[in-house]
Amino acid sequence: MKYTYLLINLLTVIFPIALSFDKRVHFYKNWRFIWPGMAITGLIFLFWDVLFTVKGVWSFNDHYIIGIRIFQLPLEEVLFFLTVPFSCIFIYECLNYYVKWQIPQGFSKAISVALMLVSLVLAVVYPNSLYTIVTFSLLYALTGLVQLIFKAQWLNRFYLAFIVSLIPFYVVNGILTSIPIVLYNNHQNMGLRIGTIPFEDHFYSMTLLMMNVGFFEYFRHKKTSPV
Repeated sequence: MKYTYLLINLLTVIFPIALSFDKRVHFYKNWRFIWPGMAITGLIFLFWDVLFTVKGVWSFNDHYIIGIRIFQLPLEEVLFFLTVPFSCIFIYECLNYYVKWQIPQGFSKAISVALMLVSLVLAVVYPNSLYTIVTFSLLYALTGLVQLIFKAQWLNRFYLAFIVSLIPFYVVNGILTSIPIVLYNNHQNMGLRIGTIPFEDHFYSMTLLMMNVGFFEYFRHKKTSPV
C-alpha cells in the first residue's frame, strides 16, 4: 500500500500528541523547546540520509511510499526525523515526571565511556562500511562532547529513556525492515541484524535522540534561566 510508510509516521506521533495535554506532565508546554533542536538535528541527519541513499547504504521500496521526494528522499523519510524524535522526547519527559529513580551519575559516565570505546573499535574495524563508520564515529564524537566536555547532568535520564524507547523502536523499525519499506545494503554495514533490524540502527537512533534531547535541554534551560 502506497501510504504504509506515511501511516507508520502518523501512528508514531499521534499518541504522544494526544497525550501531550495530560494535566500532570503538560508536555505541550515544552513543545517550543523541541522545534529548534529538531530543526538543527534534522538537517544534520538529513544530510547523512541523502548521502546514504546516493551511496546505496539503503533504498526505499516504491510500493510503500507515496512518491513525493525531497533531495532524493521520500517525504515519509523526512517526516521520520520529526515524528520519531518528538515521540521519544515525550517518553523522556514522561519518565522524568513519573519515574523518580535515576541511573547514578557514576554509572551513567561509565555507560558513556563504554559507548565511546565500542564505537571507536567498530569504526576502526569496519572502515569500508559507510553506515557502520559514520554511525559509530558520530556516536563517539557526540557522547564525548556531551559527557566529557559539557558534562551534561541529563545523560543518566536519557539512557533510561533510550532503553524504554527501544520498545517502539523495535515495533517501528521491525515493520520498516521486515516488509521491507527500507532496504539495507549489507555491504555497507556489519551484516549483523537483530531480527530484521541492522545492528547499526540502534546506535544511529541513539545518536539522533541524544542530539535532540541535548538541544531540548539546552533551549529549555536557556529559556528558564534567570538573566
